[in-house]
Amino acid sequence: MELHSGSLYWPTTLKQYPEYPKLDQPAECDVLIIGGGEAGAQMAHRLSLYNIDTILVEKNTVAGGSSSANTGLLQFANDKMLTSFAKKLGEDKAVKFYKRCLKAIDDLEVYTRNLEFSSDFIRRKSLFYASSRSDVKKLLKEYEMLRKHRFPVSLLQPHEISTFFPFEKDLAILSDLDAEINPFKLVVALIREAHKNGVRVYENTEVLGHEFAKDSGGTHTFRTPKGTIEAKHVIYCTGYATAEFANIKKAVNNRSYAIVTQPVKDLSSWHERVLIWETKQPYLYMRTTPDNRIVAGGLDEQIKDPTDDPGVLREKGDELLRLVREHFPVIPDLAIAHEWSATFGESRDGLPFMGNHPKHENVFFLLGYGGNGSVYCTIGADIIKDLILYGYSPDSALTALDR
Repeated sequence: MELHSGSLYWPTTLKQYPEYPKLDQPAECDVLIIGGGEAGAQMAHRLSLYNIDTILVEKNTVAGGSSSANTGLLQFANDKMLTSFAKKLGEDKAVKFYKRCLKAIDDLEVYTRNLEFSSDFIRRKSLFYASSRSDVKKLLKEYEMLRKHRFPVSLLQPHEISTFFPFEKDLAILSDLDAEINPFKLVVALIREAHKNGVRVYENTEVLGHEFAKDSGGTHTFRTPKGTIEAKHVIYCTGYATAEFANIKKAVNNRSYAIVTQPVKDLSSWHERVLIWETKQPYLYMRTTPDNRIVAGGLDEQIKDPTDDPGVLREKGDELLRLVREHFPVIPDLAIAHEWSATFGESRDGLPFMGNHPKHENVFFLLGYGGNGSVYCTIGADIIKDLILYGYSPDSALTALDR
């Protein structure tokens, strides 16, 4: 399954990074992680902190899949508003989930601070604006619920928005304690740290098939081109290609687009370099990078595969650039340096899929479906770590595959 097409930006930001060997002989471990993207990286890093005998295999190269196409916004707010979650889940569960997302950003800051090299984690505020006047009422309700539960938000009226930014909107929520990150650097750094801590990492090693243990507490067997891997536990971190195998009925894959501009000389009109997104669905989102570029994404389509048509990619890239110019007309000479299309997965209820396989013991999935995948992977790595170590996680019911 192709996960992206076009010219990716993030791999160009890291000139040298570790390479790992192919698995060339049979192996045994307590935990096998399948997938070397962000989910696998977070999972490997977390288990390495507990000295768990772990192997990670990636059928291509580390960080080469969806992680390379991730745009790196870390927000506690989700594609579904808190008010929407409250109607579906009940207010207590919805608030608990949002606060768990907020904590995940704090956790990720701690983890990245201790890595050998920077993943460009930077705290940012987020601006969530009403795309039209008709969205003002629901945005105000969202703000009231967020404030009721003491989330770090403030409300910006039209005159305040136009004071801070070179565009006008009818209402916006300004959130504190969000962040941005370089997702490619994050995956490479996490796996490098996990490897230093004892995790065995193998690239270009595809799992061709499996035989799950029939008895409780038995060993699972996985076939690779050069031998089998025997593991007591397995964690599938294989992203958007996993829904059918995991027996997930509430997921769908879509296509999205993103651009990164050439470096901009002056970003002073971009107040505090906040992350920007909107109420419209599908929504436009924008951020900046440490080397003064602008990242923009959106224009989602209900098509599961990235486009292989250069003309379509160019057309969507030009449309995203036009939207950036509409918001920041004071920034001259904006030009696209990178443009790409990528597959992303969404769940119908807005929640990720993380936890036990419904039918097989000691088989787990960490699938960060949704527009908040980096945050979800942080949560999921803790959930599955707890399930392996203690047989229980207080957060697992909400993200269960068979919910």
